[in-house]
Amino acid sequence: MMHALVAPLALLIERLVGYPDWLVKRIGHPVMWMGGLIAVLDRRLNDRTRGRGVLALVILLGVTAAITVPLTALLRPLPFGFLMEALLASTLLAQKSLNDAVAFVAAALRRSLPEGRAAVSHIVGRDPEALDEPGVARAAIESLAESTSDAVVAPLFWLLLFGLPGIALYKAVNTADSMIGHKTARHLQFGWASARFDDLLNLVPARLSALLIAGAAFFVPEANSEAAWSTALRDAKKHESPNAGWPEAAMAGALGFALGGPRSYDGALVDLPRFGEGRADLGPGDIQRALQLYRSGLNVLLVVTMVLAALVWRLG
Repeated sequence: MMHALVAPLALLIERLVGYPDWLVKRIGHPVMWMGGLIAVLDRRLNDRTRGRGVLALVILLGVTAAITVPLTALLRPLPFGFLMEALLASTLLAQKSLNDAVAFVAAALRRSLPEGRAAVSHIVGRDPEALDEPGVARAAIESLAESTSDAVVAPLFWLLLFGLPGIALYKAVNTADSMIGHKTARHLQFGWASARFDDLLNLVPARLSALLIAGAAFFVPEANSEAAWSTALRDAKKHESPNAGWPEAAMAGALGFALGGPRSYDGALVDLPRFGEGRADLGPGDIQRALQLYRSGLNVLLVVTMVLAALVWRLG
């Protein structure tokens, strides 16, 4: 019951306040702390074998659980302890920061292509200098779609199931995947366990994200809920990842865009599949349309968690 009460509070706190820059400068951010531990494990344990990668993941999860499980047990009996748990959990959601980062790309691209390239380089890994204006816009929208799952829906899902330890363990795995889950010579084997576990943890949230985008499209003018879901069902499987294609295809279908396609990483052209059958010649205004759909999804998500909390409270 407590998990259901914590979730909407965490969503509200993070959406309204976010994680202040002054706090980042003073003590850093929980994901930065996780990243620091992962970097140490990478330096100390990485012998390019799967066994050591599994050990690194076990240590990461063990440390995360050793901090969050006793902390939750300490907070729960306290008067309004669930408020403190919600405050701590809110630091592992990224509704506001994702919105701000993508909106910054739209504003920068309106000013000039070089500014748009510089802005989008902070949220995607592809070569910014290889992007024209539609390429910058597509990159921002694709990042928004995929991060809707990774940064909002998935952490909320595990928060609902297991409280603060659930969201913290998810973010630890997701951070490990982003740091060492790459198919490079150094991390192909060592990061295998983190990448596969991240895939597993995102199986349900990725599909829920596509459903959320389809539902949110119902409240956005000129967005198409039916096309969002049908495009996700048809195109999601094209993606190499078992999860990333779901929110990306749903957003493409909802807005009548064509996302995906070839892009350049470190000077090498990578031919990726297309999602959707609409326009690929996108611009700053289309980023704003995607943000409108994203914000509608946040509203739907908040309402759903509030209704769930009310039901659980009533039944409990």
